[in-house]
Amino acid sequence: MTTFSVARFTSALPAWRRNGLRLMLGAALLQTAACSFAAEDAVSIAPPQKDERVSSSTTETAVLAGGCFWGVQGVFQHVQGVKKVVSGYAGGKADTAQYERVSEGDTGHAESVEITFDPSQVSYGKLLQIFFSVAHNPTELNRQGPDHGTQYRSAIFAESPEQQAVAQAYIAQLDAAKSFNAPIVTKIEQYNGFYPAEDYHQNFLTTHPTYPYIVINDLPKVGQLKQLFADRYSEQPVLLKTSQ
Repeated sequence: MTTFSVARFTSALPAWRRNGLRLMLGAALLQTAACSFAAEDAVSIAPPQKDERVSSSTTETAVLAGGCFWGVQGVFQHVQGVKKVVSGYAGGKADTAQYERVSEGDTGHAESVEITFDPSQVSYGKLLQIFFSVAHNPTELNRQGPDHGTQYRSAIFAESPEQQAVAQAYIAQLDAAKSFNAPIVTKIEQYNGFYPAEDYHQNFLTTHPTYPYIVINDLPKVGQLKQLFADRYSEQPVLLKTSQ
């Protein structure tokens, strides 16, 4: 199990986020989880009309950014057909792929997850459906919930022309159907590498289920996944092995 130090973790956060977490902790102690910080409801959306061709490959990867990686990793760890999910950074350079630097908001990185999946069990398009429906709000620009900055942007880092085509077609489909109450702001960005985050960020939702941020913002997403995608939900999460 990952060893986690609250003091070490909170000291690494930017001041505004440390203060925000203290405020949320106070709110959690004084109110129920149905307080004003409650997570947004998921949106039931149609599956993509265009998806990848069935492949003989045993595994494929998808890199998605949708706000704080704790919740996004936690959601996809409960999806059948997913073999591994890593929290990390994408969009910037290797030498700035550290939490303290990324949190400054000027590295080009977004907090992201790399999903390794079996395309014979779950398609890339189905992962995108879960991404848009449950894992985050694709209409929020450079923010998710209480987190603000370009490092929390909504982005798809397509790793092939086929992934890019599926993502572009799906965004157009959802916007045309007015699936959300505002236009989708998710950007399809050039994939130039993925850099795993520090060990203490990995499996955070599962290993720290009582952490106020998780209780308020992320655990509801797992419940929404189970409700809206019951046929794809796995009760047992696929956890990442770390060195700690």
